[in-house]
Amino acid sequence: MQVLQVQLEIRPDPAEVGRARRWARSRLAGSGIGDEEPLAETLILLVSELVTNAVVHTGCPAVLRLSLPGGTAEPSTVRLEVADTSDRAPVPRCAGDEATGGRGLALVDGLADRWGWSVEGAGKRIWCELDRCAAPGEAEADDGGAEERRSVEECRSVEECRGAAPAEPEPAYGGLAYEVV
Repeated sequence: MQVLQVQLEIRPDPAEVGRARRWARSRLAGSGIGDEEPLAETLILLVSELVTNAVVHTGCPAVLRLSLPGGTAEPSTVRLEVADTSDRAPVPRCAGDEATGGRGLALVDGLADRWGWSVEGAGKRIWCELDRCAAPGEAEADDGGAEERRSVEECRSVEECRGAAPAEPEPAYGGLAYEVV
């Protein structure tokens, strides 16, 4: 499966969050992930949270990267990364009921199938992944009676998506197409 990797440079300006959401939404449409898919809305929310964290908490420029399936409705994984030049580690907070912020990483933890962070050069990279279930109409099992693949509407948790697990990752840089904005 071909993977499209795209990236957007982000200035340390809160207005960049809206621009990042619009940019990500347009890239999703080009990869075959429609606005009506729950994955699209979840991914846009995660873009908003991670870009907001980079802009607000670091005050440094950042780079938003998306790794998207190449126009296929097959089960796959979508990866979102935000890299910045701050050496400050992301710190999940316990926000009180009245707090207006401090829930970003808790949202990422609750919505993403996997997430983490790593040191990248003088800064860091925060990443998360979402598993995409088979699209409606793609539910036929091709493995001789094993668990049926489920549609997006039927998928409610990672455990339910196990029948629609993505194929093994391709080797690094294998089949990748790049777009730098």
